[in-house]
Amino acid sequence: MRLLYAFALILAVRLASVFVVKTYYVPDEYWQSLEVAHKLTFGYGYLTWEWVRGIRSYVYPLLIAAVYKLLALLQLDSAQLLVLLPRLLQATLSAYSDYRFYVWTGKRKWALFLILVPWFWFYTGSRTLANTLEASLTTIALSYFPWYGEGTAYLWPAAICCFLRPTAAVIWLPLAFHHLRKSRLSVPELILKRFVLIGLLVAGAGIAIDTYWHGELIVTPWEFLKYNVLHNIGSFYGSHPWYWYFTVGLPTVLGINTLPFIFGIMQTVRQGNKFPISKQLLISILVTLLVLSTVEHKEFRFVSSLLPLCLYVSAEALSRWSYRASRTQLWAAALVILVGNVVPGWYLSTVHQKGPIELMPKLREIAQEYRDEREHRANILFLMPCHSTPYYSHIHENVTMRFLTCEPNLEQRDNFKDEADRFFDAPMHWLRSHIPVHPLSALPSHLVLFDTLGDKISEFLANYKLLHSIEHAEYVQSRTGKSILVYQRLETGEENAFNRQEYREQEPDLPQSSENLFN
Repeated sequence: MRLLYAFALILAVRLASVFVVKTYYVPDEYWQSLEVAHKLTFGYGYLTWEWVRGIRSYVYPLLIAAVYKLLALLQLDSAQLLVLLPRLLQATLSAYSDYRFYVWTGKRKWALFLILVPWFWFYTGSRTLANTLEASLTTIALSYFPWYGEGTAYLWPAAICCFLRPTAAVIWLPLAFHHLRKSRLSVPELILKRFVLIGLLVAGAGIAIDTYWHGELIVTPWEFLKYNVLHNIGSFYGSHPWYWYFTVGLPTVLGINTLPFIFGIMQTVRQGNKFPISKQLLISILVTLLVLSTVEHKEFRFVSSLLPLCLYVSAEALSRWSYRASRTQLWAAALVILVGNVVPGWYLSTVHQKGPIELMPKLREIAQEYRDEREHRANILFLMPCHSTPYYSHIHENVTMRFLTCEPNLEQRDNFKDEADRFFDAPMHWLRSHIPVHPLSALPSHLVLFDTLGDKISEFLANYKLLHSIEHAEYVQSRTGKSILVYQRLETGEENAFNRQEYREQEPDLPQSSENLFN
């Protein structure tokens, strides 16, 4: 009964995150899962270069596509459900992994508390990211690992995890050696009849699925490693110094939980014989951080799968400390951890970068209802950094849309610049070169851009009227702004640019009289 209550509590928190977390994190949440599933199910959408080159596996998108197909068969495929149900599915899987964490740690109260409160897991645990799936599978596999006794059940989720995200293998190599060292089975038997057999079965199934959907024989884990590690394509999207994961990446993901984690490290180092599991987990954490640090492109989500390992170390240390701590000390520690997670969790889940999520229902309404004078449907142009918003999965209307692409230099061309870079270097030049201005109906019916771009393309915006202004963030970055603006093309009779107060303010030398303004 206690386990049932614990799972109900965990599930409630994870499902609540689906409805609380209403902000934008990274493009892959949509472009590597929902958008792919939408394309598979409904026949229209956009596949990024990763899918064209075959470096992504279709396994995760196919799970979402199955949900979409069921909705379509039941004629319930509204855009709202297309967005909601995959998140509920991921939240449920995350809840099960959290439950397994609780069981793995011996049903400790600190373990339940620590798996529920981390801001980063609340923020990402219901997002349709491959990294979220990886973290869930890692936790499930760790809970079945034969820390005591014998067993190989963990190899199934671990193998799936490694197939989907090959870098996950770094976590499991030290653990596999640990298993080989302590197992009662002979090393050849364990390797050949367990490791290799299960690995081949999982890989074979994955390769078969990817070969079918990619349309050619392909091994996506190899393609992933070839492009991201050997060719270092990831550095095109940003690079960090080698020590970033140690000083910024992991401490940020842990947040205030860094303090009990450091405490756990100290306890494990001092009394390693009392913390054998934590000791082995720390080895895996260190090896993973060192290997990931050799890759230039780094992101917080790339170490999300280390979260359960770090929380185990923390929970074990806090549980032992609790026996000698006073009641006041226990409540104070819990309160500090709780508040330290709630504040960033609330801010990042509800305030920061909420613009793209609030934008999509407005674009969906435009896609459904807008018709110009010739009864043409909406034609939407996103003048933003590439993948700044979700796409067809959130609109679910087969209208024309275009965004600025940012494919890396796959052909190794000299002086290469992607389309987004070329646009932001000279916005008006790009618009004159790519967007016809005559007749007026040839222009996109709607523009989506950040407010910081408005002044730079005011001449082009003379043919548009402001339709929506949506709050996005609290500060301005190089290519983003505080608000997202949606413009609609002027209709016949509205073409005169001078009927807009904001344009007059930007062009003070223009005549202010009303004479001949509408001729």
